[in-house]
Amino acid sequence: MTIKEQLLQTIETLPDDLLAATLKFVQILQHPIHKTPGICGGAARIRDTRIPVWTIVAYQLQGANESELLYNYPGLTLQDLQAVTNYYDRNREEIDLWLAENE
Repeated sequence: MTIKEQLLQTIETLPDDLLAATLKFVQILQHPIHKTPGICGGAARIRDTRIPVWTIVAYQLQGANESELLYNYPGLTLQDLQAVTNYYDRNREEIDLWLAENE
């Protein structure tokens, strides 16, 4: 049996509440940028954190590199930073507006 098959078999045995939490976690990993009204003013944020995308972009525009960002935000991963870059590439006007409003 492959690892994938073992994992699927294990997931199938989870109680409904744990299964729902597991599926939510997988969705967060697949789509790490979220907007939630009332959290971070509705700005796009990273996973379940209160770190807005525009904050990381602001530091990047000021010259912060990945190592510095990961040191200052230990809960973030390289994948999170890549998601920020991808989101900014696709939503530049939105993030630039947030940057201008929060200078």
